[in-house]
Amino acid sequence: FSFVSVNQILLLLLVLTVCAILYNKVHQAPSALKNETVDLESPEEMEEEIPVVICAAAGRMGAAVAAISSIYSNTEANVLFYIVGLKTAIPHIRKWIENSKLKEIKFKAVEFNPMVLRGKIRQDASRPELLQPLNFVRFYLPLLIQKHEKVIYLDDDIIVQGDIQELYDTKLAPGHAAAFSDDCDLPSTHEMVRSVGMQNTYMGFLDYRKQAIRDLGISPSTCSFNPGVIIANMTEWKHQRITKQLEKWMQRNVEENLYSSTLGGGVATPPMLIVFHGKHSTINPMWHIRHLGWSPDTRYSEHFLQEAKLLHWNGRYKPWDYPSVHTELWENWFIPDPSGKFKLTRADS
Repeated sequence: FSFVSVNQILLLLLVLTVCAILYNKVHQAPSALKNETVDLESPEEMEEEIPVVICAAAGRMGAAVAAISSIYSNTEANVLFYIVGLKTAIPHIRKWIENSKLKEIKFKAVEFNPMVLRGKIRQDASRPELLQPLNFVRFYLPLLIQKHEKVIYLDDDIIVQGDIQELYDTKLAPGHAAAFSDDCDLPSTHEMVRSVGMQNTYMGFLDYRKQAIRDLGISPSTCSFNPGVIIANMTEWKHQRITKQLEKWMQRNVEENLYSSTLGGGVATPPMLIVFHGKHSTINPMWHIRHLGWSPDTRYSEHFLQEAKLLHWNGRYKPWDYPSVHTELWENWFIPDPSGKFKLTRADS
């Protein structure tokens, strides 16, 4: 009798164990699946880091701070700022960030060595500020940024009013190493361009009297683009040896003066116009409203500027100096220098 009872008990226990296993399988499947989807999502979230490169030049560090502040305040995205400066300026910008409300941002301070430019820049006395080494950081993105496939580069004289995620999501066509804003793409800026006598074609940047420029076969009336806002694909950039191509044109300019004294007034733009001609994607024009620094009294309509996602004070008249226009939009994002070294210049100062 006891033998039969033990068998029955064991059988009962076996049945109960099987039932328990089946019950668990049925009832816990959803939570197991839920855990799996969380695991699946986490690598994706890690990839969603948005690298943004901004230069911090010694005399205009407040510009970089305002740009960073505007980006950080207008997005929920996981932004990693690469703040590029010369060796002497890095401690100042680091201190400024760490002692202000920007201490929450993720950033890397990257030192740019100007020795890479030796022999590649032709001296141009008309606008010496355009020869600053940091103007050429955009040529060397793969050397500064190691682990990212896609990178945003921004000039320091900008503020961002939209969500930087939207700019980052700009699609680049297959085989394109970069996307820019075309200078002819936004009818509302054409009046501004005409009124300040600005150039928006290749004619304004390259010297078509020179044989090397004519040999390119690019029509002088081709629309130019502005490399103050760039979305770059690092794989394509390296594959096409973009940096080497840009350096080649810098060296040719030193020898033949192909562009530095012409109307465009910049020495970083012409090599890019040459290298990327017909081989770049385009950025939504509202993500690069420019020329705010071209005239101290030509203004855009307030409504238009409210709609804009990114404002760029390219030109001589910067919003931290006097005179300039639409300074109130820029000052919204400015954070005073805790060390007191950088001060705004205003009419009453």
